[in-house]
Amino acid sequence: MTFTPARLGYLAFAVTAALSHITHAATVDGQARISKENAEDENIEVIEVVGDRAVAAQLNPSNAEVAGIFGNSMTLKSLPRAATSLSEAALTTYNIESLHDIAKVAPNTYAASGFGTPSLPTVRGQLGELFQDGIRRQAGNNGFGIPFSFNSVGQLNVIKGPPTVLLGSTQRNGGFVDIRSKVASVSQASGQVSLKAGRWDDYELLADYSAPWVTEKTAVRVSAQIKNADSFYDFAEHKSENLYATFRYQPDSRLTWDLSTEYYHADYPDIAGVNRPTQALIDDGLYITGQGQQPDGSYIPGAGAVISPTGEVKLPRNRVLTHPDDINTAETYILRSNLSMQVSEQIQLRNISYYQHLEREEIAQNSFVEIIDGADTAQNRTEIDISLTQSQLTTLALDVRYNDVLGYSQFTTEADNPIDLAGPLQNRVIPLSDEQQRRLVLLRPGVFVSPGAQYDTDQDGQGDFNLSDTTDSTTWQTGLAIQQTSDWTDAFTTIAGYRIDYYDVSATDALPPDGVTTPASDTYTDTLHAWQLNALYALTDDINIYAAVGKNDATSNSMAGGTTLGADNLISAANFATENTLYELGLKYSPFEALFTAVSVFDQTRSLRNRDGSNSGIQTRGLELEAFYQGQSFWLNGSYSYLDARYDNSAAAQGTREVRDAFDASRPDIIEGTAAGSPAFTSFAPSDRKVQGVAPQLISINGAVDVGNAFTLGGSFIYTKSFPLDFLQTVKIRDQVRWDFNASYQFSPALQVRIDIVNVTDEENWQPVFEGGYFGATLAMPVLPRHTSATLQYRF
Repeated sequence: MTFTPARLGYLAFAVTAALSHITHAATVDGQARISKENAEDENIEVIEVVGDRAVAAQLNPSNAEVAGIFGNSMTLKSLPRAATSLSEAALTTYNIESLHDIAKVAPNTYAASGFGTPSLPTVRGQLGELFQDGIRRQAGNNGFGIPFSFNSVGQLNVIKGPPTVLLGSTQRNGGFVDIRSKVASVSQASGQVSLKAGRWDDYELLADYSAPWVTEKTAVRVSAQIKNADSFYDFAEHKSENLYATFRYQPDSRLTWDLSTEYYHADYPDIAGVNRPTQALIDDGLYITGQGQQPDGSYIPGAGAVISPTGEVKLPRNRVLTHPDDINTAETYILRSNLSMQVSEQIQLRNISYYQHLEREEIAQNSFVEIIDGADTAQNRTEIDISLTQSQLTTLALDVRYNDVLGYSQFTTEADNPIDLAGPLQNRVIPLSDEQQRRLVLLRPGVFVSPGAQYDTDQDGQGDFNLSDTTDSTTWQTGLAIQQTSDWTDAFTTIAGYRIDYYDVSATDALPPDGVTTPASDTYTDTLHAWQLNALYALTDDINIYAAVGKNDATSNSMAGGTTLGADNLISAANFATENTLYELGLKYSPFEALFTAVSVFDQTRSLRNRDGSNSGIQTRGLELEAFYQGQSFWLNGSYSYLDARYDNSAAAQGTREVRDAFDASRPDIIEGTAAGSPAFTSFAPSDRKVQGVAPQLISINGAVDVGNAFTLGGSFIYTKSFPLDFLQTVKIRDQVRWDFNASYQFSPALQVRIDIVNVTDEENWQPVFEGGYFGATLAMPVLPRHTSATLQYRF
């Protein structure tokens, strides 16, 4: 069968229609559970259902409330944006272990590998932002930053399109994830301990306990997560510790104040995947051997190197571009405050505060260096709801964000294609020549980085240094927002908003070369604007339709959100001139609590930050559909994505024009090389070509069925439509599927064991390494083979 957008869309709608006719009288085990608090008031006997049926109720989007996007909490059905909400139980049930696993559930969230350790989500073909409790977290600049820990997560909401005016201007606008933190309960104590063990010595321990301090007034909760994992990939261990603690003060129904702190330390790999991604590599695993030679005759990997093929081998899929001497570690701690107060019947106050300190160090043998010597981010937003009438709600917000970054970077001498992965480890080491060292600055013995500005030290009229992302920068962002929520009738509601952000930015060269007495520096100010209009209309009690229109200015930042000086030693105004638009229509249908369906169509323009710091305009159009049904002894979830992402008459950039440029023509029986050399930065002329590395269609199905009283069988299926890996579409990742199975057994209401088998059919799948396609002619990531894990969980 040929999978076309029309046929798949029709199939998805047909499934939704069939589900909607399932009898409304279906009884959902665990769904009708009566809370203890209500039972005490009504003298009703309490029957508490635990186990998988109760978990299924927590998966149901019909029960989900989404807070913070437009201020107060809203049900998912009444939210006038495309969104997917995952409870804490859903994250476990769907076996979501990274931000990229949300593609199992949320449409249009397929992602590149993020160098094997993703720190950001991907939404609608672009790296997205990561918020927590409505405040943007410090994360990686290009998707490879800090691996995300789910230890503090109580709920995860995936929102499509740019942040709302209350959340403020950001860098990425395809969509975002908003994490709602775990909170402590003032009414009852509870806890859990779980131990997970999997293939490749993958171990994880989680302990979580919440208890009232003063009953019905204060409570504390502590959660700890420890990971110690080897890996399928060579030299790719992951070790991390996350400690999260939160305190709740809730003296009455008018005031809630949550304070929390989080500490996270991780040693983790930078996995660049497999280089030389020819079609033969993708289809048959055949790798072309031979070490690249630079124009000066050196076999050290470098710019413009050309490979004389020596043969083809079946490369082991664990053989990736890593090195045992690579250093990559990060440490961060976060403080949060979330206060909600009902000041009067007409006024509600919310105050959200956040502070994060981050340090990160990567020194790789391929000459890549990124050291964040200290990044401090603080933000405070105060929101005031004023409701003078029942039908009109005005929200005013004052938002202040401070970001200070000291960091050093060096990526100008990386060269991946010349490295022969089939050869010795020494092939992967890129020592710097004396000439290269002269174009860099010495940070510490043996570690060279780029200066943070350009200098002409020999007075020949040319800059003498390589530039990366080295910076010592400070940003003050002050935002004012107003939002009007109007209930015009019982069926029709609008949410209109406007925001203005004032930026005051300074940047200084953090490490000027010897002999430079006055480091280059610059200051810049700008004003960014955003507006939105959302409308929701209830056709019936079961069907809501909505429309969302918006336009916003966005920024373009370097590592840790810092700002760099350009080759002219100035802060580029283009970093603050990115315009984004959103047009979205959607329908949400829930005829009864056991069924929820949603469909949306969108037209969205946004910006793509290229690795060289430039920006490309992107036009995206698409369709998203998801449905959930909970039966008497089973549940079923399905989603479908269609995405057409194209350059918006805009230039594109790639590290090498096409993969055959890396080879000469000496072995046409293997590959007809051009001998152009690689890496060789290539800028393609403005066009409306499809964006490389973006999956145009994706289908996912998840479900589980109860077998007896204690045993549950579940599984998931993902289909990804073929897409080009590189801009010229010379190499494609073919249609791919993945099957996962799981089984759980409830020994008692407190004790459960679960077995997960991932990639059951052991598919040899591939994915891009980097968002935006920059490495499309250089790298591809082999997806993990079949593997199994077991989780033992005890609740008390």
